Amino acid sequence: MPKLAAFPKAYMQALCKDGTMAVSQWIALASTLGVQGLEWYAGFLEMQDRANWPLFRNQVEDRGMVIPMVCCSPDFTHPDQSFREQEIAKQKGWIDMTHALGGSYCRVLSGQRRPVLTIDEGIQLAAEAIQECLPYAAERGVTLIIENHYKDDFWEYPEFAQKMDVFCKLIAKIDHPNFGVNYDPSNTYLAGEDPLELLKRVSHRVVTMHASDRFLIEGTIDDLRREEGGSTGYAKRLSHGEIGKGLNDYDAIFAELKRVGFDGWVSIEDGMEGIEQLGRSVAFLKQKLAQYWPAETASSLTNGLRNPTI
Repeated sequence: MPKLAAFPKAYMQALCKDGTMAVSQWIALASTLGVQGLEWYAGFLEMQDRANWPLFRNQVEDRGMVIPMVCCSPDFTHPDQSFREQEIAKQKGWIDMTHALGGSYCRVLSGQRRPVLTIDEGIQLAAEAIQECLPYAAERGVTLIIENHYKDDFWEYPEFAQKMDVFCKLIAKIDHPNFGVNYDPSNTYLAGEDPLELLKRVSHRVVTMHASDRFLIEGTIDDLRREEGGSTGYAKRLSHGEIGKGLNDYDAIFAELKRVGFDGWVSIEDGMEGIEQLGRSVAFLKQKLAQYWPAETASSLTNGLRNPTI
């Protein structure tokens, strides 16, 4: 049965920029949610000190949870080889971080959609860089997961493989047991595309998932596709919100994942309005997981697992 993790979407500024929230505070807050894991972010301010890595792992495990996955943003599509080599070195450092935290999944991305690149050039550069990182990851028991992403907060350009055709071409070039897809249905809307169409094309490669939901502030989906699809800057017609009340069809999503035998981690990107909202999203997802994976006992959803199979 899939397992639930939480990501501190609402607290990124506090944890990564101004330091107004300590990581230990986030761990304590998240422990009230009844999830089994916490998705980590490589850019937490306190993660700059490697001595903190085992301390945070212990803090999480002492509260009956694990750290299954680490979120990071390598940029592999820069035309300069020395820049790409630096990004590969950073990715290997994040793989080390994942291993030290006890995790099994470390995110990779393609890189920025720089205007100087053709589609074939960008795919080749990203694929070569990811393939160079894979043996290093495999030695440490880590699987690299590529997300159908929109744009890192600190990038000038959106994700190179934002559009599903490019994303699918990229993952088709990489065949390795330690490589898979982190599926995010909401990001597909930012590309002006259909999240269920993407899922059906990649479901056999999905090993983890980001659960979130988006809401139309105004207009229609057709307006979004016409005006926002592939644009730089976040779509102005969309906002984050409580899972189960937005655009995503979680019945269709989980039905497809169940069909292909998915049993990985579902990490929740929600709670922009506070921990209470995040708690409601947890409750919604627990109900849906129990509906589509009914063979498991309810206690496996509500109790934290110290050492689940990941």
